Amino acid sequence: MSPRKAPRKALIAALTAALLAGPAVAQAATPQTASQTAPAPARERAAAATITWSLVRASNPTEDQRTAYDAITRAMNAAVARYNNLSDLGKTITVRYEPGVPTADGNINGTIRFGSNRSYMTERTALHEIAHTIGVGTSSGWSRLGGSGTWTGGQATALVKQYDGSGAKISTGGGHFWPYGLNFENEMSNTAADRHVHLVAAMVRDGL
Repeated sequence: MSPRKAPRKALIAALTAALLAGPAVAQAATPQTASQTAPAPARERAAAATITWSLVRASNPTEDQRTAYDAITRAMNAAVARYNNLSDLGKTITVRYEPGVPTADGNINGTIRFGSNRSYMTERTALHEIAHTIGVGTSSGWSRLGGSGTWTGGQATALVKQYDGSGAKISTGGGHFWPYGLNFENEMSNTAADRHVHLVAAMVRDGL
């Protein structure tokens, strides 16, 4: 082999090795692969608000308070998780155990109170009361859009028609709505709970 051909052959061998190694490196750097594995941009993750909550506890709780705190915590954790998974609503909620409350109640100021009746310490009740803290039955938007006995906002109305047919409507009264208002325990199901959250979010978009 001539001295001039030796460097050329070495160069060809080096280029061949580089080409054989190249696809794995190139594949890892392609935009498509990066988009499949990379998390959403920070601005997208930050766009959705979240509902957070805290429970006011006695410093030296009685047995009644301890069992109530446990039941309320389970109910609130489930309800808040469902709201945060299915909506971008935001609210800071303070929960109190007050045995004198007949059932439970929620206020637009962000307060939820549970009474001593354990049958109301459920996810259904928590979902319902969270809706009150967001404005269902408690806001000026509710009075404007739901004061006639029928919700008049376009987005929530269109959504309930998707669920129940073209003749469906959202009825309102006494600070509550139906269907999917989860006003009673026998209304609760995973489907009804999901639709409740979606409807409350649509009401907010309508101006609740």
